[in-house]
Formats: sequence, C-alpha cells, structure tokens
Amino acid sequence: MSLNSTPSSDRLRIAFFGKRNAGKSSVVNAVTGQDLAIVSDTLGTTTDPVSKAMEILPLGPVVIIDTPGIDDEGDLGRMRVKKSYQVLNKTDIAVLIVAADIGLSAEDKALLERFKDKNIPYIIVYNKSDIASASVQNDNEIVVSAKTGENINKLKEKIASLSKGLENTKTIVSHMLKNQDMVVLVVPVDQSAPKGRLILPQQQTIRDLLDHHCTAVVTQPEELPQTLNSLSKKPALVITDSQAFRKVSNDTPDNILLTSFSILFANYKGNLKLAVEGVKALDTLKNGDKILISEGCTHHRQCGDIGTVKLPKLIEKYTGLSDLKYEWTSGTGFSDKLTDYKMVIHCGGCMLSEREMRYRLKCAQDDNVPITNYGTAIAYMNGILKRSLEIFPQIANILD
Repeated sequence: MSLNSTPSSDRLRIAFFGKRNAGKSSVVNAVTGQDLAIVSDTLGTTTDPVSKAMEILPLGPVVIIDTPGIDDEGDLGRMRVKKSYQVLNKTDIAVLIVAADIGLSAEDKALLERFKDKNIPYIIVYNKSDIASASVQNDNEIVVSAKTGENINKLKEKIASLSKGLENTKTIVSHMLKNQDMVVLVVPVDQSAPKGRLILPQQQTIRDLLDHHCTAVVTQPEELPQTLNSLSKKPALVITDSQAFRKVSNDTPDNILLTSFSILFANYKGNLKLAVEGVKALDTLKNGDKILISEGCTHHRQCGDIGTVKLPKLIEKYTGLSDLKYEWTSGTGFSDKLTDYKMVIHCGGCMLSEREMRYRLKCAQDDNVPITNYGTAIAYMNGILKRSLEIFPQIANILD
C-alpha cells in the first residue's frame, strides 16, 4: 500500500442488505459502476459477504460490502444469515434493499431494528421501480431501478449525506506534538517483517507526522543509540515496535518520551484506558486459566510469531505459570461470548475499522472480561508501561 492511499480500515464501510432476489447485488453494481457482485435469478447467489475498497463520487474512498440474503434457509442458509448480521459490527452506513413489488418483510423490519439498536445510519431502497411503483414516507427512503439506472445517482447523494460527520478526523500522534517536532520511529527489519515494505501502523504514523509538518526519523533497534547521538536536537518522542520495547527503553534516555505503535493505535481507534485497566489481569492469572489472543488481520505465521509464540512465552515468564491455556482468533473471527476467558489480549487493530474495534471491546466489557492489547501488555510485563504512557498523563495515573 502506498503512503498516499487511504487504508481500508479508515474508509467508510457501506453495507448493502436485503432478502434474496430483492436486487441487492444489482443495486451494488449500479452504485459502484462495476460488476462487483454476481447477479443471477437464482436465489442465494451471494453466499458470503463481498468487500471492495474503491473511490465513488461523491463519497470518496469507501469499502462497499454486499451481503448474503437475510431470508436464506436451511442450516447453510442460517450460517449465511449470521454472516450478514456480523457485518453490522463494522458497518458505518447500511443500505436495505427491498423489492418494490413486495415491500418490507418481517426480515427487513427485524434488520431495521438492528440498525437502530447499533446506531447505524441507514437508507431503505425500493428497487425494481421499472416493474412496480412504491411510495416513500421519509427522507431516508428512495425508489430506484438498478436495471434502468433510475435514481441511482440520487441514492449515492443520499449515502454521501449520511456520511457527513462519520469521517475519522482523529490523528494517531500528531495532535500531541508541535510543528517541526522530530520523532524517531524504531522499526525492526527481521524475518517477520514483510519484504520490501513497512507494515500499516508504521506507514500511517509516518504519514500522520508528515501531514502535520513533523520530522520522522526511521531506524532499526540496533541502530537507535547511534541515531539518537547523530541528531542535532532532542526528539520529542520515540515510537517503537512493541517487540523491541525493552531494548528501545534501555537505549532511550529518560528525558525523551517513549511509546509504541500498538499503544498509539489503542488510543486512536480503541480505548487505551480500558487496555491499561485490563492489563492488570495478568497479575491474577492461575494455572488452567484460558487467554484469548486476537488479531484483526490474517497473515502467514512464521517462526517467532508474536501472537502465537512470543506473547505466550513472555506471559509465562512474567507469571511463572506453566499451564495457561491459549486460544487464537484472526481476521473477522471474534467471539461475542468471551466468558470462558480470563482475559483477552488484542493486537493494535490497524486493519479494523474503529467501529469494529469498539464492538470487540464492548463484547469484553459486556462479559466482564478484561481486555488489553499487545503493546500495553508487553510494556507492562517489561516494567515500562508507566513510562510508555507519559505521553498520555491522564491515563498513566491509572497505574498509581
């Protein structure tokens, strides 16, 4: 991904829902101007949510999601319906497609209630105006024809009007800095680093600094002392990959602020206060306790993987316990029932939207299960979390 492209996690997610053969996929294709979804007269053609990051005028950068029909039948159909409902956890704007010749069904009305419960802005689209008429009652309703293109542009304008105020205007770190501040970013280049590129949190942080006229100096952990000595002025902050936390802390003078990408992202799109409160659960673990380690992306796990290897080893070293149980989830796989776990340790969530990350945090809160994240946990177990939170003084006080 280039530095000037909008990450998928920061794009508005617009999801299209509806019963089988309401013309949902046809409307998706008409709105996007692409054959994004397969269109067929066969019921249940869309069997899994289909996502596509793209630019749509006048919306700008978005992710369009086409979902399976909410009236699918049988055991497999019920699984597809469940997947459609799970999409709500990452939906910023919902578009409900209704066949104009049939009208709102019980399934449609149930879905509308879910939109309202989750505070998701929505539009009801009565499709197939070329074969049937329909009247609209509210501003968030519209009649269209995916076949003829009638009112498709007006639909896009309605979606755009709902998007106002939903854009993520927060910054990762620059709001805590001044123009011309220098920041050192410590980026390990080892076997777990992707070949030829930086990972997304590093890219986004660099772009955030450049956008706000700060200077970004990038170095590897082994070269940090030499880098600091070569600078003409003291950096305002050092940001490190969490896996190098201990070494970077040792090599960074106490008068320079230090934190990690993971901690910054916990604040950027999650709840850093909740992560700091949740990390204390490490001190209450007992043999036999079960820990969920969750990542928002899917990637090929290599030798020394942080989630499956390094974190468990560090936890066992910190607690002195040898019989802890671990389970892992990645990508969209995240349980909404967490009561079996003593705690959850989540990644920074760079690949997740803020809505989806907050949904996961809420699941943990609802089940009274402590949740923290990689960077917070690693800093805590290395005895440097207090230092890592100096840039967030109101949150650092939680540890007192």
